[in-house]
Amino acid sequence: MSDTSTDTAPGTQAGAQNGAQPGAQRLPIIVLAQYLKDLSFENPNAPGAIREGAKPPQGQVQVDVRAKPMGESTFEVVLSLRAEAKHGEQLAYLLEMEYGGVFRTGAIPPEAVEPLIMIEGPRLLFPFARNIIMSASRDGGFAPLLINPIDFAALYREHRQRAMQAQAAGAEATA
Repeated sequence: MSDTSTDTAPGTQAGAQNGAQPGAQRLPIIVLAQYLKDLSFENPNAPGAIREGAKPPQGQVQVDVRAKPMGESTFEVVLSLRAEAKHGEQLAYLLEMEYGGVFRTGAIPPEAVEPLIMIEGPRLLFPFARNIIMSASRDGGFAPLLINPIDFAALYREHRQRAMQAQAAGAEATA
């Protein structure tokens, strides 16, 4: 059992300074906020697309991650998901979503900031974004779309590899 002070506001810890929790600087990344930036669900062929006994639509999900600095150690990370499902050649639904978060990095080496933000940021946002997509597809009259977990480290490595190839191609073109 721990001793806690009773003169602090609910939800705060005794000893917090400058609005940060004790030990916050030791954490590599802190979620300051998360939010739904944009959500679009199109069901252009309803009610025909949701007829009883129809096979579930088949489709694909595209993922993108963007990050931009908002201050010295604060970043906005936006996870973009696009799901398109079809019955044969006919569009069943199109779902597009941007889910964002604001993150603060702790005391980490500068070379670790980009991978931390681009891997851990979307990894922390994904479960919430996945739930919104599941609910939107279900509320649109379809079976809930359950997106498998995403390996954001592999996504980041692929992005870095493409960037290095583009940089090398650009260097060859100017030589």
